[in-house]
Amino acid sequence: MGLSAMSGSGVYAVHAACIRGVEAYPVTVEVSMAEGMPGISLVGMADSGVLEARGRIRCALRAAGFEIPRKSITVNLAPGDMRKSGSGFDLPIAVAILAASHQIPEVGLDDTLLVGELALDGSVCSVRGEVAYQLLARASGLALVTAINEQHVPLDSVDHFTLSHIGSLRIGVREAVQRYPHGMPGSEHPGAQPDFSDVVGQEVAKRGMAIAAAGELGLLMVGSPGAGKTMLARRMTSILPPIEEREKQEALCIHSVMGEAVDGLLRGVRPFRSPHHSISAAGLIGGGRPVHPGEISLAHGGVLFLDELAEFSTGVLQTLRQPIEAGVVRLVRAEGAYSFPSRFQLLAASNPCPCGYLGDREIDCACTPHAIERYRSKLSGPLADRIDLCIDVMRPDPELVVKGAEGMSSADLREIVERGRAFRTWREGREGKPEDLGRSKRPLDGAVAAYRLDGGGETTLIQIARAAHLTGRGIVRLSKIARTIADIEESEDVRQTHVLEASMFRGRTGDEVG
Repeated sequence: MGLSAMSGSGVYAVHAACIRGVEAYPVTVEVSMAEGMPGISLVGMADSGVLEARGRIRCALRAAGFEIPRKSITVNLAPGDMRKSGSGFDLPIAVAILAASHQIPEVGLDDTLLVGELALDGSVCSVRGEVAYQLLARASGLALVTAINEQHVPLDSVDHFTLSHIGSLRIGVREAVQRYPHGMPGSEHPGAQPDFSDVVGQEVAKRGMAIAAAGELGLLMVGSPGAGKTMLARRMTSILPPIEEREKQEALCIHSVMGEAVDGLLRGVRPFRSPHHSISAAGLIGGGRPVHPGEISLAHGGVLFLDELAEFSTGVLQTLRQPIEAGVVRLVRAEGAYSFPSRFQLLAASNPCPCGYLGDREIDCACTPHAIERYRSKLSGPLADRIDLCIDVMRPDPELVVKGAEGMSSADLREIVERGRAFRTWREGREGKPEDLGRSKRPLDGAVAAYRLDGGGETTLIQIARAAHLTGRGIVRLSKIARTIADIEESEDVRQTHVLEASMFRGRTGDEVG
């Protein structure tokens, strides 16, 4: 039954929407009035936040000079089997009541999606999830009416209008609203980001970060406090390729739903998330009630940096394994399943021991062997097989810091990353991806054959594997790093030099474990 037919049968309805996860789902707000005890009753699985709309609507209508019908008003939020949350239902419920009581014109309401919270003086306030509402309006062919949002994100092919006060609806919705100004000056130009040239004395670490970015590999930095691990990590987004349009739209939607700033994304800057090590599993991968995305989804299209990795709960880190592998986190709850995109560059940092000075050139370590072993076991835990490179980051020479010596800049490293990714794309377009080729090889070759090691590279790989007692997983990881280095050098074959450089970054990520 269409909305017009409903209004003719004594029930008036308008279009609304509800955020579920990171998507907006259509909701029909139906209003029926009858003789009886005056009041507003809400049905349709509304949570406490939606039920509070009744008080806001009464005050807003009174402040705007409208009459509150002295009838029994029943408001149904359809479909009734989906839980509704949020304050964005204030505006559509109020509009449906006013239209049903013939206090505002009905023209234009049939093809309008209404979303907004009402202040007690009748002003319309913005709510989270503007991007999701815009996507729904575009897919449904409806005009979207919301309040002005400081974090407005312009999307193409969306009829988006603003409404500042509910009292303006006396002249009709088409005359009361104003079109949102399209576009944001300068939003397409990336803003200034921290540059790798600011980090002195860490040229090997910079090279390792370029390899990780080129191959989309997980990276762990181990070093004493003050060595520059966090400085390096915060500059990772400056060397990654420009974010793709699809990833950007998905990231904008997630940030909009969570009420996070989107200025950086609009300028083309990839997200950088660094959650504290006390974070819960729900905060990291998503959850809660209502279900919302976590930090790994807020890092979608960008970088997730886990500082002080050994301090994170093992159970929390364990939840990262599936999302890293699939690029999406899927949560199943009593009310249904939720999927949040979560493709990100994984960076982690840790001290080498509890005191942080194991292996330091100037400060002696004060930890017992048992404490060191227990601390290192955390680094060989749940994420060990998702971290490909390990870099030892030493404190730079004070003379370099004082004299301001400069090494490779973000522009230099970005050129390395772009060259490696471009060659990999060309190579995989001709040969296929390593994981696909591995299945077609004879069993003895395993997955390593797909990385195309030449004679010298294969011999060197075997020697290193025997000397370090690498497991099959460790051998594949070393081959993957060497393949990325070969791509950076634009070499079709993985040579001995590539394998030797890759062995520098094998580190202590647990290759000898299991």
